[in-house]
Amino acid sequence: MTKVKICGITNHEDAMTAVEAGADALGFIFVEKTPRFVTPDYATSIIRGLPPFVTPVGVFWDHPPGHVKAVAEACGLRALQFHGDEAPEELTQYALPVIKTIKVSGPQDLARMQPYQVSAFLLDSADRWSEGEARQPIEWRLARMVSVRIILSAGLTPDNVARAISIARPYAVDVNSGVELRPGKKDPDKVWRFVQEAKRA
Repeated sequence: MTKVKICGITNHEDAMTAVEAGADALGFIFVEKTPRFVTPDYATSIIRGLPPFVTPVGVFWDHPPGHVKAVAEACGLRALQFHGDEAPEELTQYALPVIKTIKVSGPQDLARMQPYQVSAFLLDSADRWSEGEARQPIEWRLARMVSVRIILSAGLTPDNVARAISIARPYAVDVNSGVELRPGKKDPDKVWRFVQEAKRA
C-alpha cells in the first residue's frame, strides 16, 4: 500500500486531522521565510502528541549540517528531507533516514539521483514553493524509469492522486498545497479524501 505524507503542518489541529485520516508521515518545514515555516519549539510541541507509528519528517533547504542535527534531536524527528543543493557526501552523515528532493522537468533530470546514497528520492516540480496557487504535476511516468524508492509530489490533489499512483507506482505520495484551505492551513475534507484515495489506489 502506498504511504502518505501530509507536508506543511503548522498547527496541532491539522496534525491530528492528518493522523486520524490515516497519514503515515507528517512534514514540518524548517525553511525560514516560506509560507509554512514552523519553529523547532512549536514543531516539538506538535510532534510530542503524535502516535508512535506516525513519522515526523523535517524539511530543510541548504541548512548547515550542525543546524539540521540540532533541530532533529530537539524535535524528535525520525526522517530528514532535503530540498536544496546539498552535496551527496553531505547527506551521508545523518543517522536518520534521508530523503533527497530531485526537481524534474524531464527524464534528463533523473540522472542527478545517481551520486546520492539516500533512503528515498522525492520527485518535485521546479517551482520553489506554493503560495496557495495550484501546482502543475510532474510527468508521473518518470517515476517508473528508475528502480529506487520514489516519493511522488507536486500538484497532487484528492482528485488526481489515485491516477498518479496507478501510473507512477511510487513508494509514497507527498501533498502540501493540494489539501489546503490557504497556505499553512489544511482543509480537513481534502486531507481525508486524499488519504482515502491514495490508500485505495
